[in-house]
Amino acid sequence: MRIWCCLCFGEEEDSKKGYKSMRDPILGNNSDESPDENSAFDWGNVFEGVNVAAVVIPQAGAAGDLGVPKNEEIDFDSNWLSSAVEVKNENYSGEKMLDVNLNLGLSGEASSSTVLKEDSDRDTCSKRPKVTSFSLDWDNHLFQETSYLCPMNEGGGDVSLSNLLGATDDEGKDSKMEDLDVRMDLTDDLLHMVFSFLDHIDLCRAASVCSQWRAASSHEDFWRYLNFENKQISSNQFEDMCRRYPNATTINLYGTPNIHPLAMKAVSSLRNLETLSLGRGQLGETFFQALTDCHVLRSLTINDATLGNGIQEIPISHDSLRLLQLVKCRVLRVSIRCPQLETLSLKRSSMPHAVLNCPLLHDLDIASCHKLSDAAIRSAATACPLLESLDMSNCSCVSDETLRDIAQTCGNLRVLDASYCPNISLESVRLVMLTVLKLHSCEGITSASMAAIAHSYMLEVLELDNCSLLTSVSLDLPHLQSIRLVHCRKFIDLNLHCGMLSSITVSNCPLLQRINITSSALKKLVLQKQESLTTIALQCPNLLEVDLTECESLTNSICEVFSDGGGCPVLKSLVLDNCESLTLVAFCSTSLVSLSLGGCRALISLALRCPYLEQVSLDGCDHLEVASFCPVGLRSLNLGICPKMNMLHIEAPQMASLELKGCGVLSEASINCPLLTSFDASFCSQLKDDCLSATTSSCPLIESLVLMSCPSVGCDGLLSLQSLPNLTYLDLSYTFLVTLQPVYESCLQLKVLKLQACKYLTDTSLEPLYKENALPALCELDLSYGTLCQSAIEELLACCTHLSHVSLNGCINMHDLNWGFTGDQLSHIPSVSIPHESSLGEQQLPNEQPKRLLENLNCVGCPNIKKVFIPMAQGFLLSSLNLSLSVNLKEVDIACYNLCVLNLSNCCSLESLQLECPRLSSLFLQSCNIDEETVEAAVSRCMMLETLDVRFCPKVRSTFDVKNMPYLSTEHDEVAGCMSQFETHLQQPSPSVRQNEIFDMFV
Repeated sequence: MRIWCCLCFGEEEDSKKGYKSMRDPILGNNSDESPDENSAFDWGNVFEGVNVAAVVIPQAGAAGDLGVPKNEEIDFDSNWLSSAVEVKNENYSGEKMLDVNLNLGLSGEASSSTVLKEDSDRDTCSKRPKVTSFSLDWDNHLFQETSYLCPMNEGGGDVSLSNLLGATDDEGKDSKMEDLDVRMDLTDDLLHMVFSFLDHIDLCRAASVCSQWRAASSHEDFWRYLNFENKQISSNQFEDMCRRYPNATTINLYGTPNIHPLAMKAVSSLRNLETLSLGRGQLGETFFQALTDCHVLRSLTINDATLGNGIQEIPISHDSLRLLQLVKCRVLRVSIRCPQLETLSLKRSSMPHAVLNCPLLHDLDIASCHKLSDAAIRSAATACPLLESLDMSNCSCVSDETLRDIAQTCGNLRVLDASYCPNISLESVRLVMLTVLKLHSCEGITSASMAAIAHSYMLEVLELDNCSLLTSVSLDLPHLQSIRLVHCRKFIDLNLHCGMLSSITVSNCPLLQRINITSSALKKLVLQKQESLTTIALQCPNLLEVDLTECESLTNSICEVFSDGGGCPVLKSLVLDNCESLTLVAFCSTSLVSLSLGGCRALISLALRCPYLEQVSLDGCDHLEVASFCPVGLRSLNLGICPKMNMLHIEAPQMASLELKGCGVLSEASINCPLLTSFDASFCSQLKDDCLSATTSSCPLIESLVLMSCPSVGCDGLLSLQSLPNLTYLDLSYTFLVTLQPVYESCLQLKVLKLQACKYLTDTSLEPLYKENALPALCELDLSYGTLCQSAIEELLACCTHLSHVSLNGCINMHDLNWGFTGDQLSHIPSVSIPHESSLGEQQLPNEQPKRLLENLNCVGCPNIKKVFIPMAQGFLLSSLNLSLSVNLKEVDIACYNLCVLNLSNCCSLESLQLECPRLSSLFLQSCNIDEETVEAAVSRCMMLETLDVRFCPKVRSTFDVKNMPYLSTEHDEVAGCMSQFETHLQQPSPSVRQNEIFDMFV
C-alpha cells in the first residue's frame, strides 16, 4: 500500500470513519464543538505550533497502528524541501509494508503533480484540510529506511505524530470536524511579492498553510539560490533538488560532505548555473574538465580544498568565467585559460607554479602564496597586460626586477599591495598610473625609494607602516589623499606638498622631529605621542582640528603656527595636553573656539586674544602665574586649579560665571565681564578692596558673590557692593569683619548671608536685622561657629521673624532653646490648635498668621544645649530641626504641626523626649541612650512617621517595634551596619503617602 503525503488540503471520501480531521492540530483547536464557519482563522497558530505534514490515511486505525507509539513525539524542522520518504512498517495489522512518500509536491512525478494541479484549481470551501506541510532536513532518521532526514523544529517546539495524524477515539468529534471551511484567498501576485522577502526556512513554513501558499512558496524565483553550506546533504538529495529547480543560478556547497560528486552533479544538471561555491574537500580533475559544459558559469569559488591528487597539474579552462577564486587550495600546478576572466584570487594557496592565459584579467590576488617563485610571479603577472590591481603581499621572494617588468607590461596598474616583501626597494621602478600603494613592513624601503614613488603622480593612497629603515618622506603629489606612517622607528622628517591630502596617520615614530604639510583638503590633524617632535609648519587653509597630545618636545614657537597668519586661518580646536615643554603660551586667533592645555605643568604665562574662544581647559597647570584673557568668548572660567596665579586680566563680554577659588596669591585682578552673575573668590587671601571695587563696577549684574576666607576685604570693599543691585547671595565666612553696617547699607536685596566663623563680630552686630528692619529680603542666615552670646541669639530667633533658614552649628554660646516665653521686646504670638489624628487629611490652619517664618533650624554640635522647648504656637512653620552631636542635650519637648524631620543623633545624654508633631516623617535617634518606653511614648502621636533610626541605641531592643504606625520602617543596628552605610527602606501602603526621603544624619 502506498500513501502519498502531499503539501495540500486533499480530498477523502466522507464515508471513511475513524480518523479525526487534521484541522485540530493545525488550528490548535481541541474543543468538542466545531467552530463557526465564519469565525476568524488564526494563522498565527499555524506558524507557531505546526510545521509538519499531516498524512492522508485511508481506512486505518489510530496513530499507534502505524508502528509509532501514540504519545511519541517526533521533532521536525523546516530547513529543506524533500521529495519522498518511504517507511516500512512491520507492525501494520494487514502485514503489509507501508511506504510513505512525503512529497512537497515540487517534483516532476505524475502522481504528485496531479494532486498539486487538482488542489490548486479546486476551491477548498467545502473540503476539510487533510494535509499540512512537512518540511525536512538532512540530520535524523524518521524510521528504519529514510531518504531525507527531519531535524528539530527551529522554533523549539516538539510535534507529536499522533497529533499530526489527528488520531482519536471520539467518532462524534471526528464527524463534526469533517466539513469545516478553510479560506485563504490572496492574489498570486501579492503572495509572490510578499514571499520574495522570505528566506528558505520561512518559505517552507509558509508552505504548510494551504495549497495556494504552498504553490506560491515553491515558485522557482525563490529557489534560484540554493545554499547548502555546512549541510549534511547526500548525493541523492542534491540530485533531487537539482531536478526540482533546474533553473537555479547560484549553488553553495561549501562544507558539504564529498563535494566532488555534488559539484559534478551541479555543473552537469544546472544549465543556468552562474555562481558556484565549493570548499573543504577534494575535487578531482574530472570536475575541472566538466566545467566546460556549464556554459553560463560566471563565478567559481573554491576554498580550502585539494585540487586533483595534489601531485598533478590542474587545467582550468572556461570561455565565460569572469571570477575565479582558489583560496587556500593545495595543488602542485595550476593552468588557467579563461579568455573572459576578470578577477583571479590564488590567495594562501600552496602552489609552486601557476600559468595564466587570461588576457582580460583586471584583478590578481596572489597574497601569501609562499611557494610561488619570483619568476612564477613575474610570468603570471606579465601575462595579463590589462592588469589593474595586484596583491602580492607576503610573497617574500618578489624582487625589484619583477616590479620593473610588471610596470613595463601592465601600463594600467592602479593598485599594488607589496606589503611584507622585504626584497623590494622600488629602485628604477616607475608605476605612473598607480593610485594605491601599500608597503607595510617592507624592510628595503628607504628615503631613496621616495624618488620612485614621486613618479606615481596619480597616487592617492600611500601606506608605509613598519618600514623600519625609512628616515624621511618628501613628496609632492597633487592627487595624494591619504598617507600612513606607523611604527617607523627611524623616521625623522615628513615633508608633504599635496593639495588633495585629507588624511594623515602618524603614530609611534619616536624620532620624528619635523613636519611640514601643505594641503588644501586637510581638516583634521592628529599627531599624538610624538615625543621628539619640535617643529611644525602648516599651510592648511581648511584645517579645523589639531591634536598634539603628549608631544613633549614642542616649544613655545608652536603658538605662531596656530595664531593668525600661521597657515591655519580657520582652526577651531587645538589640543596641547601634556606638552610639558611649553612655558609661555600666547595665541592670537580670530577662529579658535576650543583650547586644551591640560597637564602643561611648566606653563607660567598664558595670553589669549581669541574673541570667539568658548572653551579652555587648564587642568594641571599648577605653575601658572600670569593669565590674560583679553578678549575671549568664554561663558564660564575656573582658575581655582592655579594656586600660584598672582596676576589676572579678563575681558569676556559673554562670561556669566567666574571661579577663582584657591588662587591664594592673587594680588592683581582686572575683571571686565559685564554679564557676570556668579563670582567665587574663596581663599583669595591677597584680594584687596580696590580689586573688589573695580570688579563690582565693571560687573554690575553679579547675583552671587563668595568672599569666604578673604581677610584683606574690608569696609571699603563691602561698600562697593552697592554697585550690585541684583546681589542676593553673599558669603563672608572666615573673614575678620567687625561690623556688618556696610552690608546693611549696600545689599538691600540680599536673601542669603553666610557668616560662618566670623569671630570678630560683636553681640550687637545683628541688631539692625530685627530692630531697624535691615535687609528686609533676607531669608537665610548662617552664623555657624560664631561667638555671639546667648541673648543675641535668642533675640535674633525671636524677633527676626522673616528668616526661614538659620544655621547655628557649633555655637558654643548657644544654650537652651526655649521658645516657651519671650522677653519684653517680643510681641504676642497666637496659639495654634493641633488637629486630631483622624482629621489629618483635612489641614486645620490657625485663624491668625504666625509671626515666625522659620522652616529649617540647624544647631549641630552645640555642646551647651541641654533643653529644647518649642510650643506649637512658636514654631508652626518649622519643618526641619537638626540637633545632632549636641552631647549635653537631655530634654526635648517639641510641638510643631509642620515638623517633618527631627535629627537627634549622637545626643548621648538625651533622657526625655516628648513630641507632638503629627506630620513628623523622619526621626533620627542614632547612638542615643534614651530608653525604649520613652521612644514609644514620644512617637505615639506621630502618625505619619515613616523612618525611625534607633541604631546603636543600647537601651532599645533589636526586636523593637512600634504599633499603630502603618508607614513606619525602623532602622536598627542588626540590619544597619554602620552609619556611613545608612539607608532607609520605606514602605508606601498607598499612593497618598508622600514620597519617601533619605536624609543625611550630619551637616
